[in-house]
Order: sequence, then structure tokens, then C-alpha cells
Amino acid sequence: MERVLKEKVALITGGASGIGRATAKVFASAGAAVAIMDLDEAGGESVAREIVEGSGRALFIAGDVSVAEDCRRAVDRTVDALGGLDILFNNAGIIRRASVLELSERDWDQVMAVNVKSIYLMSKYAIPVMQEAGGGVIINTGSGWGLAGGRNAASYCASKGAVVLLTKAMALDHGPQNIRVNCICPGDTDTPMLRQEAEQLGEPIERFLAEGAERPLGRIAQPEDIAQAALYLASDAGSAVTGISLVVDGGGLAGSG
Repeated sequence: MERVLKEKVALITGGASGIGRATAKVFASAGAAVAIMDLDEAGGESVAREIVEGSGRALFIAGDVSVAEDCRRAVDRTVDALGGLDILFNNAGIIRRASVLELSERDWDQVMAVNVKSIYLMSKYAIPVMQEAGGGVIINTGSGWGLAGGRNAASYCASKGAVVLLTKAMALDHGPQNIRVNCICPGDTDTPMLRQEAEQLGEPIERFLAEGAERPLGRIAQPEDIAQAALYLASDAGSAVTGISLVVDGGGLAGSG
């Protein structure tokens, strides 16, 4: 892979599995030093170890993205250990499949804290570092369900809709400091979280995945598909791109109007 992120430093939340794990490995292959933040210590350490064993630079930071002190510490440690912070990928996320009638207040609060508040907190501490360095890139993980609603996913849809508009607001606020802010909106992607959805709904995983593949390209995405989109937004190939929601869903939303 061409080393389009050579000498860059990236911090990825939710980097222990799924899209975050794939993106950490893609960014490292493109030349970036990568910090991985997650609650899953075993998974996060495993990703960092794979990168280091492949002659890359990486470290794992255990932390909760909904806790301000953990977010501040993650940014500080990234800067101290890797020498800066050029790319922040706000990727951590959770889902609770329920309507507003079925959803508990606790689950609502947790989804909003992990999916939305985390972006505010991580960006709050990362942006001053980027400003001092003359610019940077922030990528937020949204969802196709942040652009079109879905059944039995009220809190998730609300949170991802917030991510889409938060991305636009941040792009307006921080473009003058040469900080680009964009959002990726994946469709169904073969990650542990997608399989958790099937469990929450009580559906057989094979049927759930088959239903998710009912879209123009006839398949669900792989984490690497989303990682490649993140690489585009993080690299100079996307140097004039800010404030967008890049849909990567195999055409699932193509007919939604």
C-alpha cells in the first residue's frame, strides 16, 4: 500500500474490533503511527501488537470515550508517545435495538453518551493540538440510519442523526484552522456489533446477514471497505473535502430519495 499517511499520527476510538480494528491496520499500512482507544484491553492490545510486529508504530490506550478524563488522557498520551495528533477517528459506537416504548432511560443515555458525547469530548481535547500544529483531520462514524430512519432503533437513529449534523457544525467552526471534519455513514457491515443486533432482536444470524445483503451490490460491507473510505478522508486525496457524510452501504440508500 502507498504510504499516503507517512509521518502522520492517528487516534482511533473503538479500535479493538470491527471497523476500528480494520482502520487501524489500514492506517498503519499507509504509514501512520496509530493509537487505539477502547474498553476492550485484550482486543486493543492485540491490534497494537499486530501493527508493531509488522514494523509499524502503535499503542493501546484503555479508556471510556464517554468520560472526559479518559478522553483527555488518550489525547495527551498519543501526543506524548507518538509525537503529535493529525487524525482523530471518532469510531466508538453501540446500538440498542428497541423502540422508544421498549427502550430504558439508561440505554438511551448510554447510546447518546458513547455515540455522540464521545465525539464532543474527544474533539474538545484533540482540536487544540491540531490547531497548534496547523491543521488536522477528524472523521466521525455515522450510519445510514443517521440519514434515513430504521425500525426498532430509536436511540441509535437519533444518535447517528446527531453525528451527521455535529460533523457539519464542526466543519464550519474549524475549517478556518485547516481542520477537516467529515462523517462516514456505513450500511450493514460485518462486525461484532452487527451480530449483537441479531442477538438483541432474537433473529438467527444467518437470516439477519442475508437480509442485510438485500441491496444493489448484493452484499453487506466488510470492515475493510469502511477503512478504505476513512483512508481517503484522512489523506491528502480528500484535502478539499469537509462537512460531508460519505455513504458506504452498497447502494442501500440509493432509492431513499
